[in-house]
Amino acid sequence: MKKNIQKIEPYIWILPSIILMAVFILIPIAFVFRMALSKVTRAGLIKGFVGFENFAKVLSTPTFAMVLKNTLVWTVAVVGLSTLLGFILALLLNNEFKGRKIARAIVVFPWATTLVVQASIWKFIIDVDYGTLNTLLMRLGIINSPVNWTASPGAWFAWEIACGIFVTIPFVTFTVLSGLQSIDGTYYEAATVDGANYWQKLFRITIPLVSSSLTVSTVLNIIYVFNSFPIIWNMTKGDPGNRTDTLVTYLYKLAFYNGKQGLAAAVSVIGFLLLLVCAMAYMVATLRKGDE
Repeated sequence: MKKNIQKIEPYIWILPSIILMAVFILIPIAFVFRMALSKVTRAGLIKGFVGFENFAKVLSTPTFAMVLKNTLVWTVAVVGLSTLLGFILALLLNNEFKGRKIARAIVVFPWATTLVVQASIWKFIIDVDYGTLNTLLMRLGIINSPVNWTASPGAWFAWEIACGIFVTIPFVTFTVLSGLQSIDGTYYEAATVDGANYWQKLFRITIPLVSSSLTVSTVLNIIYVFNSFPIIWNMTKGDPGNRTDTLVTYLYKLAFYNGKQGLAAAVSVIGFLLLLVCAMAYMVATLRKGDE
């Protein structure tokens, strides 16, 4: 009896965590899957099982293909560029220089500010009538009249991507910086003795040793950026004509603007599965590379 209790005891401590995960994660996911496979009224009442009918309707619309493309471009551009720039910035902040603490504090500011505020600031900066970007360039004599920086949906989307990169860089920077500070300095000393230059140290010591930090930041960024709502919603609301929508803003419109909650649930499930596949593929590829 005591042996059985001792075997069960370690699992008792994690039971509250399992219950919380079930209540706040697993049950809502199961409910969304159920809605995606059911007919749902505008009031949110489930009226019966319809199989994959909601998925078929979503996938057959041209708007979904455009929104899915926007989502992929948005995720790849923001995650890719923020990872590259954040890694470079982490390398700079890892060096000893006067005012390093102040520089690190400044980098934190975009991350500490809410996305709604960031999106509103960026929208104000690029406004054609009273935006600070036009005002600054006119005072410097670079332009003579205000420039419409958002003349097309593509231009709007590019600015949204720029905002997304700006607010994502701090997370990558400090994740990589924590990995850099854990590297033993004797590795670099030995490499210097062997005659290694900066680039050899970077690719043979630094990058391999911070790869785990890069993996964590990249996987989390894929999830956060893919599901990011405030930036796009506050800057364009996905308009005009869904041309700047991503899956998250698109399903929001389907659910709360059009009352098509079944279709919105189907879009949500598609996004969930895409994220699951991408995250697993990236982690498997990284682990295999690490084993090599």
